[in-house]
Amino acid sequence: MSTVGKAVALLEHFTLKEPEIGLSELARKAGLDKATARRLLMALAEHRLIEQEPQSRRYRLGAGLSRLARMRDAHLPFVRVAAPMVRDLALETGETVHLCEFSAGALLTVHVELSARANRVNVDVGQVLPLHGTASGIAFLAFSRPETVEAYFGKPLAAFTPHTMTTRDKVMTAVQLAATRGYSRSAQGYEEGVHSIAAPILGSDGFPLGTLAVASPVSRVDDTTADRQGQAARQASARISTHLTGEQWHASVPLRQR
Repeated sequence: MSTVGKAVALLEHFTLKEPEIGLSELARKAGLDKATARRLLMALAEHRLIEQEPQSRRYRLGAGLSRLARMRDAHLPFVRVAAPMVRDLALETGETVHLCEFSAGALLTVHVELSARANRVNVDVGQVLPLHGTASGIAFLAFSRPETVEAYFGKPLAAFTPHTMTTRDKVMTAVQLAATRGYSRSAQGYEEGVHSIAAPILGSDGFPLGTLAVASPVSRVDDTTADRQGQAARQASARISTHLTGEQWHASVPLRQR
């Protein structure tokens, strides 16, 4: 791995559950010796991408990342545009709704509205979702360019639960169904006990930028509920697509047939 890759890998170990990490633990997580980890952290700190808490001496993400995020949002306002409609969908369904953006061959969770119910699905901002094991991923593949789909199948499909689809034929059957009805459905493919419905958010070229998903405890969803959530997700994703692109996307019919 290149020096840049190692430095970026250090950043990716910080999460909402673990926002501060000590040097030894961070080096262990990244598979680096302490001297190398310290050198990389010092370089990141020079650009304000990492900072050290004065008392604990633990590391955390720096304000420089916020500056870069603001610059990106000003140019590509994905979360800012979508957030109100994500919130509306969460209120309408009573379930957790999360927004993902496609990046580096996977879906990155960029915004979450948690259900107000005590028994709910928890999703973290920053969580990376595979394309074959989630409703979000299936919805994304269903409306992607053929070359994007082919590139994804160029690597093994990992099993996350006993229910994960790990063969191309099974995944493509789900992809084709999602393309026909405009939303995807997955039960326990990525996390046991979780049922998800997802719809694509399209860019101006008609291909997906990301996805919008409703996540529920599997015990709370039957076919009628799933269809209701699917129609609501389609309508919300079409509104987001329209706001982002200025194009009029209609949720009343499938966005693309494959």
